[in-house]
Amino acid sequence: MYLEVAGRTDVGMIRKHNEDNFILLPDENLFCVADGMGGHACGEVASEMAVTEIAEFFKTTSEDDEVTWPFRMDKDRTYDENRIAVAIKLANRRIYEKSQRNPQQRGMGTTIVSVYCKDNEVIVAHVGDSRIYRYIMSEKKLVQVTEDHSLLNDYIRTGKLKTPEQIKKFPHKNVILRALGIKENVVVDVSKISPGEGDTFLLCSDGLSGMIDDAMMQSILSSESDLKVAVDKMISGANANGGKDNVTCVLVRWHNGEGRNICTSIPETATVRSR
Repeated sequence: MYLEVAGRTDVGMIRKHNEDNFILLPDENLFCVADGMGGHACGEVASEMAVTEIAEFFKTTSEDDEVTWPFRMDKDRTYDENRIAVAIKLANRRIYEKSQRNPQQRGMGTTIVSVYCKDNEVIVAHVGDSRIYRYIMSEKKLVQVTEDHSLLNDYIRTGKLKTPEQIKKFPHKNVILRALGIKENVVVDVSKISPGEGDTFLLCSDGLSGMIDDAMMQSILSSESDLKVAVDKMISGANANGGKDNVTCVLVRWHNGEGRNICTSIPETATVRSR
């Protein structure tokens, strides 16, 4: 398999600085988006630490497969599922420890969504309310892959909110139930997908998913074959609808057969690496 990848982050129309970060590691087939929180630029610190720690863990374990891992493997997960889960757990621990050492950074945290492509599978891992979608080329359909770790989603899932009007008026939409850096340990959701030719995975912060709906995302991916242009259209749409938050979008398109990864990034405050 080989991949086409494009990513961009934007401060939006309201915020003065960008607390989102993303990382593209085409040599590792690893791609992440992090949405920081905490104020006083601490969110930016947390999100940058998250993508940096995950990248460093992948680089280290790629170069030395006998290196000691900082957490035990889960026997119910494959090696590759454990690899991404442990990388995220390590990032969580590093952010938490830094926040405990510095009172001004106490309480900082970040969401994380990650896509790791290996052999014939895409491994999805996430914590928080940033999202991953899959555009299924054969069906021309967009589906949400991750489940938000948020109070809003918890109320919807348990039936406390049932109508679109109730959901719209819910006053605690920004409350996240799980994030990196808040506690010493974190639970990471991991799943596997067997993609088809041309399937595209969309990783985004809630600055995108909160500003444009799934139908618009699907329309862009259905009509635009150039991923860089598709990313631009996503972010422009979010800003046109108010741009109330930082907005980050990464697109990863899967191709069967042999080929070299094609990676395009438009970094602003993003961390983008290609070894």
